[in-house]
Amino acid sequence: MQTGSLGFRIVSEVAWPEPALVDRFRGLSSSNLADAMGRFRFMDPAIQARTGLPVCGVAVTVNVRPGDNLMVHKALELAQPGDVVVVSTNGNLVNAVFGEIMGHVATAAMLGGIVVDGAIRDIEALIRLELPVFSRTVSPGSCDKDGPGEINVPICCGSTVVMPGDIVVGDRDGVVVVPRGDATDALERVARILDRERQWIAAIHEGRVFAPEINATLREKRVLPEES
Repeated sequence: MQTGSLGFRIVSEVAWPEPALVDRFRGLSSSNLADAMGRFRFMDPAIQARTGLPVCGVAVTVNVRPGDNLMVHKALELAQPGDVVVVSTNGNLVNAVFGEIMGHVATAAMLGGIVVDGAIRDIEALIRLELPVFSRTVSPGSCDKDGPGEINVPICCGSTVVMPGDIVVGDRDGVVVVPRGDATDALERVARILDRERQWIAAIHEGRVFAPEINATLREKRVLPEES
């Protein structure tokens, strides 16, 4: 279902992944998930954790006019507990679209967090609220509440496509976006990565400190001489 029209609309009928599937991503690192997805689907490094807390939840996407946060306010109302509001400000870096008052709203609504490709403010207050918040910049400037804007449409956040219903996982390393239809495959791949890492770490502690394949690759590329 859609209300409004192109450029100023709210899409309310979105296929959401099962909560049990989303829960399986909690505690997974953004780095391992990015590797599992072919080293794609991670936001650029400017999108940083501002409160130091990890985030994991389903994306409610918001597309706003630069310098306006009307639809961010509405997205906080429409999002369900645990959801992550993901915002594209279309390049605006100075007008904060999220701050302390909205942080209280998000906390009261038990949302999972917010990711903003743009500016936020009131960092100390958001830390006290213990709300996972990620953003590109921090700025004291505020913004308008006039629109236009869109909710639950495809957006670009941190140079990454985010669809409503995708699974968002973020930590101190950054934010990854798992497409809803690829979630099970990503979990299977990350499980294999974690198993390899456990084996590698165990080998290090057993005395096999350096990976033999490094020298093998260097010999193949003729940086090191062949073994006699």
